[in-house]
Formats: sequence, C-alpha cells, structure tokens
Amino acid sequence: MLSRNLWKLALCSVIMGWAVYTLLPLKDREFGSYVKGNATAQPAAFTDLLKKVDARITAAKAAGQNLSVYSALKQIGREERLDLSRFFPQIRLESSLKNVEKRNNLVLDELLRRSKGRLQLGLDLKGGVAFTLEVDETAASGIPADARQQKLTKAVEILGDRLNGLGVSEPIIRPVGENRIEVQLPGISTKDNPDIITHIKKPARLDFRLVMQGTGPMNELPPGAPPPGYEFMSEEREDQKTGTTFYSYYVVKQLPEMSGEGIENAYVQMDEFGRYQIHLSFNAEGKKQFGDVTTANVGRQLGIVLDGKLYSAPTIQGAITTGSAQITGVFTQRDAFNLANVLNNPLDLPLQVKEMYEVGPSLAVDAISSGVKASILGTVLVCAFMITYYTVGGVVSIVTLAVNLLVILGVMASFGATLTLPGLAGIVLTIGMAVDANILIFERMREELAQGKSLVAAHNAGYDKAFITIFDAHITQLIICAVMIWLGTGPIKGFGVTLAIGVFSTLFSVLLVGQLVLSFLIDGGALKRMPMMHFLRKVDIDWVKYGKPAFILSWSIVLLGLVALFVRSDKAMGIDFTGGDQVTLNFAQRVDIAQIRAAAAAAGITDISPSYQNPLGGGHPELKIELPYNQTDALVAALQAKFPAAQFENVGVAQIGPTIGAEIAHKAAWSLSLSLLAILAYIAFRFEFGFGMGAVVATVHDVLMTVGMFVLFGGQFNAPMVAAILAIIGYSVNDTVVVFDRIREELKASPVGDLRTIVNLAISRVFSRSVMTSFTTFLAAIALFIAGGGVLRDLAFTFLIGIITGTFSSVFIAAQVFFWWHKGDRKHVEAHHDIAPKYEWAGSSRASE
Repeated sequence: MLSRNLWKLALCSVIMGWAVYTLLPLKDREFGSYVKGNATAQPAAFTDLLKKVDARITAAKAAGQNLSVYSALKQIGREERLDLSRFFPQIRLESSLKNVEKRNNLVLDELLRRSKGRLQLGLDLKGGVAFTLEVDETAASGIPADARQQKLTKAVEILGDRLNGLGVSEPIIRPVGENRIEVQLPGISTKDNPDIITHIKKPARLDFRLVMQGTGPMNELPPGAPPPGYEFMSEEREDQKTGTTFYSYYVVKQLPEMSGEGIENAYVQMDEFGRYQIHLSFNAEGKKQFGDVTTANVGRQLGIVLDGKLYSAPTIQGAITTGSAQITGVFTQRDAFNLANVLNNPLDLPLQVKEMYEVGPSLAVDAISSGVKASILGTVLVCAFMITYYTVGGVVSIVTLAVNLLVILGVMASFGATLTLPGLAGIVLTIGMAVDANILIFERMREELAQGKSLVAAHNAGYDKAFITIFDAHITQLIICAVMIWLGTGPIKGFGVTLAIGVFSTLFSVLLVGQLVLSFLIDGGALKRMPMMHFLRKVDIDWVKYGKPAFILSWSIVLLGLVALFVRSDKAMGIDFTGGDQVTLNFAQRVDIAQIRAAAAAAGITDISPSYQNPLGGGHPELKIELPYNQTDALVAALQAKFPAAQFENVGVAQIGPTIGAEIAHKAAWSLSLSLLAILAYIAFRFEFGFGMGAVVATVHDVLMTVGMFVLFGGQFNAPMVAAILAIIGYSVNDTVVVFDRIREELKASPVGDLRTIVNLAISRVFSRSVMTSFTTFLAAIALFIAGGGVLRDLAFTFLIGIITGTFSSVFIAAQVFFWWHKGDRKHVEAHHDIAPKYEWAGSSRASE
C-alpha cells in the first residue's frame, strides 16, 4: 500500500512544505532589528555602522524630522561610498554591477522585502500610505478642459497598471475634484519606499533624437553654446572596473525624429555581458516610422531620450525595418523593469505630488475583531457539521480543508497578494464550498455501501464515480476565472486569480490528500466501517411536474427585482460606482471609527468610509470621511452633536470619482457575457447543447435573482459586491453540473425509461447531496451575516441568496430547460449526443443441443 501511494505522499509533502515556507514570516519584522540580526559578515564594522545610524536618527528626531533605519543606511552608504553588500553575503548581486549606490539600493530593497510578512494586510485591516497627485498647471496649460478631464480619467487607469506592474496589490486610485488623483497603497511606507511615487507619476515621454553628425562623446561639457536647434545632453556611464559614475556629453537635436507612441511592448532582457537592456517592439505605424528614420540616417547617432534624459546614443549601422529597438545604459534590474513598466503605460499628463499622509485602517478595531470572529465561527460550524454528519469522513474532510487553506494562503503569499477583510470572508466561503467535493465523494460511497460493497470497494468506486463530476464542475469555474483574468481589471482580475487558486487547491486537497488519508485508514485496516447520518433517505418527487410553475414564479421574482433596481438605481450604487464627497475634519479628540459609523447610520447615512490620516511632512492628524454626494452637512452636524468634545471642524470638501470606473464596469459586463458563452460551449462539448442552454439560463437566473433581492432589501453595490456576484456564477454552475452529470449517468445506465422518468430519478438521487453541499456553504455565510458587520454582512447576504437560488435553479431551472429543449423526448437527446444506454448481452451454452 505504501509503495503504491509513495508518489502521492511525496507530492503532498512537497506542496505542503512549500506552502508553509512561502507563508513565513507571518508578520512584519522591525527593519532595524532584522538588519542587525542578518548581518553575517564583518560584525565589528557593522556595529560601528549601526552606531552612526542611531546617531543620525537621534539628530533627525531632535530637528523634528522622522528618519528610518532604511533611509539612514542609504544616506551613510552614499556619503561614505560604503558597499553594504559586504555585510550581507547571502544577498547575491550581479558581478558586473560595480556602482556602490546602486548595489546598496538593491541590498536594502531586498532586506526590506525579506523583513516583511509574506501575506500583507489591506487598507481596511492595516492601513498604509496615501498621496495626492495634482496636474502640473504650468506644463498642462495648453491642454483644453475637456481633453484634460479625459486625460485625468485615463491617468487613473494608467496608474493602476503601473502599480500592478510594481507588485502593489489592491491599491485605491480615484480622481478627486477636477485636477487631482488620490492613491492609497496598503502596507506601504514611503519612508522605506521613497522611489515608488517617482516611478508611478513619470510622464514617460520617449523621443528618438538625432545627434549632430561627427560629434562624439566628450568627458566634459564642450565650450560655447550648442548650434541652433540643438542642445547639450549627458549620458550616464559607469566604469566597469571601479564602479564610479561619469558622464559623456552629446550635441542632440531638440526636435525628435519620432516619439514613443508607436511602441507596442517594452520588456527587459540581459545582453551577453549580463547587462540589462529594455527591448522595444513597435506597432505597424511605429515600425514604418522607425524604419524611415534609420534608413535616412545610416551612420549617424540616434539618441534615445526618456523624460528629458539621454539613455544611449547608438550609431545607426543600417536601416532597421524589423520593428524593434533596444535602450542600453547603466540599469539595475529594478530600474530596468520599472522603466519597461512606465513605457508600457505611458502617462502624458504631467502630475506633481501635492500631499502625502499615512492612512489608518478604514475599519474600526471592533469591526476587524468581529469580522475575524465571524470567519472563525463560520469555519467551526462547517467543521462541526461535517464531523457530526459524516463522522470519520468529516474528520478527513477537515484535514483536507486545512490543507486547502494552507495552499490558498501559500499561493497568495507567493503572489504578494493583499488580504482584506472581504478577502478573508471569501476564503471562509471558499472553505464552505470546498467541502462540496468531499460530500459528493461520501454520498457516492454511501450508495456503493448500500449495494453491499466492501468499504475498500466503496471507497475506490466513490472516488472514481465522483471524479468526473468534480472535474467538470471545477473546469467550468476555471473557465470563468480565465475570462476574468483575461478581460477583467482591478478587483475583477484579482478575484479571478484568487478563485483560480481556490479551484486548484480544492482539487489537490480533496482528490489527492483526502484520497490518500482515506486509503491509509481503510486499506491499512484502521477503519472497518464508515457510519454516516442520513436525513433525506428517499426522495420521490415528480420534479418535472412542478418545473413550469416554479419556473414562472421564480422569474416573476427576478422581474420584480429588476424593477426595483430600475426604480432605486440612484440609491443602489455605492460610492465605488458613483463617486461621492470626501470631507476633511479637524478634531481635538479622536473618536473610534465604530462610533462614527454608528452616528452616521443614526443620521440615515450608511455608506461611509472614515479613516484617520497623518501628514508625512508634519502637521495635525485629520479625519477624512468618504460619503455619498450632498450629505456632508448632515453628517458633520450629526458628528458635532454626538461628540461635542471632539470639536469636529469641516476644513474642506472635495468630490471623489468612482474606484470602479466605466471601463472596469464595461469589462465586468464583458467578462460576465463571455463567461456564459464559455460555459455554454464547454458543457455543450462535455455533455450536450441542451445541457449547456440549461446551465446558461440557470446562471443568468441566479445572477439576476441575487442582484434583485439585494436591491429589494436595500443593499448598495460596491467593489466587493462585484466579486461576490461573480462568485455566484461559479457556485451556480457547480451545483448544476452535479445534476447534469447524474442525468447523463442515468441515461447511459438505464436501457428503458422515458426522459421525464430519467430526469426525476437523477434529481431525486442527487437531491440529498445538493442540500448538504448548499447547507455547508450556508453555515459559513450565515455566521458571517450574524457576527459580521458592514461589508461582511452585505457579502454574506449575497451568498445566502446565491446559495438558495443556486440550489433551486439546478433543479427547477437548469434541468427543466434541458427537458424542454428536447421536448421531453429521450430519443431527441440521444440523437444529439452519445449518451445511449449500454447493453450487455448474456450468452448461453448450447452444448446440449
């Protein structure tokens, strides 16, 4: 038995070990202590260096300034030309990189990364840093007002792309007023990441300019003024032996031969000497322009200028018509990738930093605590039910859930994902849905045991027969994930990635780990019997008979919800979709965020997002509250009346744009539409077209029902709700596939019986497991709904509706549409797919004849 399962045991051990390793460390470690504990070479010299760091930080504090260990080390290294890498030999750098300052930047950045906990918390749980970018009026004076507003909207999208390229997860980016953009970054400190703002706000103006013919590099600025139409520009170079930096000067034409607008893609490669280069590929128009420029100027130098800085001036050896070029220069790996990221997302609106501040958690301590408690309660309820109902099988399912959770968190940590409170709730709900696969297997084992099979045979048959159902259900979810990742942006793409992780981890934990544990228990003789409770022993209902009235009633409710959505459209959309006001308040005494939310709710203002912010340049902390339009006066009055000791004073109101803009909403709609088409195609391929139509109609029904009921009960849509509704799609299809798989199995297994009988029989045989799988997810959701608050309650409510309607639709929508599509005729089904019954012919001996 051990030899047969050895490869499974080894694979499970490797994956689980990797997940644990990836999650460590669990928490951030103080940078100064981490650096001190990880300097493994020249301890005496490093101790002296730390004394200088402490002295510099003390002097800065005496002057009223904040200075971090990170910044102090960078300053001292630059001033004394001290190579910090000599204290940390475990951090390997490129041997060709000799510049001390760049080596120190790489070492400090790597130490900072290693000191951080691998799974970072979001703005709602931990806070972060925020800054406001304002349009540079001097540089943008010639841009018309309409064009400027369009560019500001486009800039929000570009900043999001750049931050994603830099590995910042779940940032908040939105326009403020007519000429500002606010950016909030979870878990980021500008003291330890001083360059991040510089990288994301670069305009990225790329020009190709001719260098005066016959003029080469000079070690010093040439005398006199440059010729008319030209200017002096310097190229930074590095001595490969000493690492010192020097500059070569060129006489460069002021007007470019072409701009970088024709660039299609920018990426990083290393040359044969290990130096980083940025490779450019042009689109059709850019390829033609670059070919014309190089053809007409063979033998001349063509300067590559980015944001007014000359990076290289290679000589044109011949006409370049391949549509590609390279930017060479003195690049570190980080600089090269940052530059490629900026070139791929060019920002043509000049921006400048207006203010920077630290942001406190947007949720109160008690809200965070209640959310965590609700998540724990949901997990405990699911585990308690599984143990009670399936006894030993329930214990095995808990083991697989623990492995599932470990793998999900491990993969999220390896991606640098940010964990928010809604994300934590999503993981809990994923746990509820992950037991579906265990329940499918255990219910199959129950059927096999009822037929008189041994526990070993029932175990093997249960996994074999449940495998195809589990596989089809999870493949449909992966299709949805693929569409979200392909078309989605921001929260939609992030949710697609998270859901895909959950799909793979569930398959691994259930089909490999769970099967392995049960194999050792059963095949090893430790488990002789597997008792299970059975609430619904026999279901015998004419489901088709009730299909039409249930269908009509259900869609009537959907229609009612759509009418409510139309009537309440102005109130149904939250700030994430519509934008709102941001009021800034001065105060004399802090008030807990939970109390602020309660006071706002008492005044009839429910959709608010308060946070305390500390200006990084010094100054009094401020309370900023985001709320719907035209409710600022009522909120301020309510707070002043409720908390007179706080002495709240309104110092300014600005309009903020939506975090889910028109483009994100548009792509969300496309993601939903293409997901439905992909589901139709896959199920039609794996089953038959009538099955595919049933799945699509049921999925549309579930989404519309969930949205309608949410609106009818006064809910407001925000960014997490988009993810929750998308999750309903996966849940709905999952349950539908279970029913369809059993219909297909009964059609193949039963040589007689009309389609009505087959559909009723299939639904009756899977009804118990459908109820059980829905119940486990329902337990997790109800715990979040009762014990959670705010956005958690909205998420939980959405899932509660989705669970109920998903179970209902698999029986009364999907199966019924399949039945009606084929006009209730079994032969019509068999004519469209190979699901005819298999007949076995028994031979008889005729020897006596």
